[in-house]
Amino acid sequence: MAVSLSPTLPDDADAIIRVRGLVTGFGSQTVHDQLDLDVRRGEIIGVVGGSGSGKSVLMRAIIGLQPVREGSIEVLGTDALHLGPAEAKDLRRQWGVLFQEGALFSSLTVAENIQVPMREFLHLPQSLMDELAVFKVTMVGLPVSAGAKYPSELSGGMKKRAGLARALALDPQLLFLDEPTSGLDPISAAAFDDLIRVLQQTLGLTVFLITHDLDTLHAICDRVAVIADKRIVACGTIEALRAFDHPWVQEYFSGPRGRAAVNSDGRAATHPKLSQAEPA
Repeated sequence: MAVSLSPTLPDDADAIIRVRGLVTGFGSQTVHDQLDLDVRRGEIIGVVGGSGSGKSVLMRAIIGLQPVREGSIEVLGTDALHLGPAEAKDLRRQWGVLFQEGALFSSLTVAENIQVPMREFLHLPQSLMDELAVFKVTMVGLPVSAGAKYPSELSGGMKKRAGLARALALDPQLLFLDEPTSGLDPISAAAFDDLIRVLQQTLGLTVFLITHDLDTLHAICDRVAVIADKRIVACGTIEALRAFDHPWVQEYFSGPRGRAAVNSDGRAATHPKLSQAEPA
């Protein structure tokens, strides 16, 4: 029986995101041309593609930061492209975003960064926001003392975790991660992957994950969507993608790096044991 690599799910599937016929671009450059993609509720979906293929542009279009020329985007059953200011704000509250490098406000402490979404969307006393910030800091594996530190005082891995804590500040249903392990050493990256999977399972999150890290794809992604030729050319498990006849897909998943990411028996290579002494 043939395995479906369609980027869309059946109409009766519980899709939390539905993108149809998406066209985006900058000036005369077209980035996406008739791109379709569905994201199933509760899954971790990885998005891969060559440099400049539009991975981050796709994420930004879904969350309303990138103008769309054509097509439709539905998030949580809501037409995300045609909302009034109040409805758009309500929808934005349902997702959290970890941008590349964490994108923390350098003039704010970690705790104050985490409280930014709370101040925008909620009306809470300062004492309660302080308590919630401590909870979010510990949730992502940082010591409580990290809440009082500024981004410049954190390691790269700690900045990523602080950014993740801010993304989770409002208990979202959807989590968008843009290259979360970029710049991390292999052990720190493995620890972050493990954290994402634990949080996804514990909190019931749906995770939209942009990455080029094959170890991350093998370790935590349920499906992987491949952007090539300005659209999603295939979406499925890594095992199914390795059999997909497309030059870029074959080079990516079956080339030397792709083969190194799996054991000789074809299973994903497991992450090494991680030290609990200090968070990555």
